[in-house]
Amino acid sequence: MKKRLKNGLMAAAIFGLVAGIASPATAADQSMDKPGLNPNQILNVAHRGASGHAPEHTLPAYELGEQMKGDYVEVDLQMTKDGELIAMHDETLDRTTDGTGLVKDDTLDEIKQLDAGSWFNEMNPEMAKAEYEGLQVPTLDEVIEKFGKSANYYIETKSPEVYPGMEEKLLETLEKHKLIGPNNPSSKVIIQSFSPESLKKLYELDPRIPLVQLLWYTSPATITDAELEQYKEYAVGVGMNHNQIDEAYVKKVREHDLLIHPYTVNEKEDMQKLLDWGVTGMFTNYPDRLNEVLKSRR
Repeated sequence: MKKRLKNGLMAAAIFGLVAGIASPATAADQSMDKPGLNPNQILNVAHRGASGHAPEHTLPAYELGEQMKGDYVEVDLQMTKDGELIAMHDETLDRTTDGTGLVKDDTLDEIKQLDAGSWFNEMNPEMAKAEYEGLQVPTLDEVIEKFGKSANYYIETKSPEVYPGMEEKLLETLEKHKLIGPNNPSSKVIIQSFSPESLKKLYELDPRIPLVQLLWYTSPATITDAELEQYKEYAVGVGMNHNQIDEAYVKKVREHDLLIHPYTVNEKEDMQKLLDWGVTGMFTNYPDRLNEVLKSRR
């Protein structure tokens, strides 16, 4: 695996604890009467950690996310050649480490040798910190071991079609840390994906876990009643790029009793607008900004 230096150098509306998940007819039906899925509370999700302030998907970014009042540790998953789940947005190593190539082609030991922080200093000199140099890519195990059962986890299966067995490995990891399981009546975990197949597989494996269907629009968004009812069969909510939706879209989603948490909302003006429209949470690289907006509306 080649290394190179970078030159100059991507909620949510599920809140608190998810308690007492039973086995109702649909995932959406199970969400609305649970305190942790209260649509009247707005979730502040620190996107990839507080990634506007620190290198994304590193432990310092997650720590800042908590300090800035983010409600969940948001983890994107990729899988290494030897089947380990790591926190990384891209399928490739190039953008956020000094390595190159596909994650799936390297072992965890090889990826652990990479620098996952210096790129941030190079791209953001005004926020650069010496301690970001040489940061390692964390595994999902390491993230959970760091923040423990007191934290909530919002996890995305990234490119699950590339990683056979990702869903089983994820549930195995969560059960090992006692975040889910038959003897655990509460869930501290929400799982999201752009892949309906991945979410449906997870729903079949464990229907108690709240799931969120992610969507991406390249033009102003429309959504049908049939689509929303289809998502409602396995998911408690939907998430989409915020700059392609309007108030009518938000209203339609909420009329179907689905939660809606757009991404990635970084400007206070956009945060205010989305809250006025009735979203039940959002992802942001700047959880401190969203916290200020939420406080101003109380």
